[in-house]
Amino acid sequence: MRPRAILATALALGLLAPAAHAWPASIMQRLARDARRLLPAALSRLLAEREDKIFEAAAHFPVELQRALAADLERGALRAETLAEMQAHLGRVSELMTEKRVSEALVQLGACYRIPADLADPVLSVGAAGYPPGVTREYYAFVEANLAKIPVVLEDRAALQLKPPALPEYWKGVLQRSKQQSHVIGEELFQRGRVVDHRTLDFRNPAFGVGSLSYSRAVNAIAVTWLALWRGLGGDTTRMPVPIEIRPRIPEQPRE
Repeated sequence: MRPRAILATALALGLLAPAAHAWPASIMQRLARDARRLLPAALSRLLAEREDKIFEAAAHFPVELQRALAADLERGALRAETLAEMQAHLGRVSELMTEKRVSEALVQLGACYRIPADLADPVLSVGAAGYPPGVTREYYAFVEANLAKIPVVLEDRAALQLKPPALPEYWKGVLQRSKQQSHVIGEELFQRGRVVDHRTLDFRNPAFGVGSLSYSRAVNAIAVTWLALWRGLGGDTTRMPVPIEIRPRIPEQPRE
């Protein structure tokens, strides 16, 4: 094959290739592990035992679904067709369970964390224009460097009781909240025509707020998705962990 033909083929393949999920693998894996803390003991243990296979399956999501989801994330709204594809993919978990292929079903259930994680990522819903080169890299480096400072906050206790038919509307809400925060990343990490080094920022920067909220949103969305699917399979939902409620301490006003 001539060099020009090889280049044309490579470009064509590049255009057809689905966009990879944006969260770095290290953060994605931590998201999944933190989400397991919101699950019933039985389900958490079953997923933990298959962690490596789950991560591998999540990295090899169906190409058609990846393309559809990437396009909808870019436009900031989920189409009915994409939601149907997502639900069809999740339906595979039920099929495997019906076929008594329990371990495979659990791996596919676990790998579904890829969908809510992507929906919760504001980078993916920034729009077709995207960010200036280097901004995404610095943002993820900033989030990763500050993971120890990010608390996982329970967004909506009631959402943990959702059933599979309610997931599409829930996912739409997750994407909308992500989209509303996308602009902050570009504004804070690209100033005066230059990309801001993440090492010059700290927890007081608005980008930290976005990263912290996005991380918790992803953890919550993953747990909600897993629980809804598990509930749809008739799985054991007893021994649910009880989140610890932490209220800010308001300092007493000095008496005059």
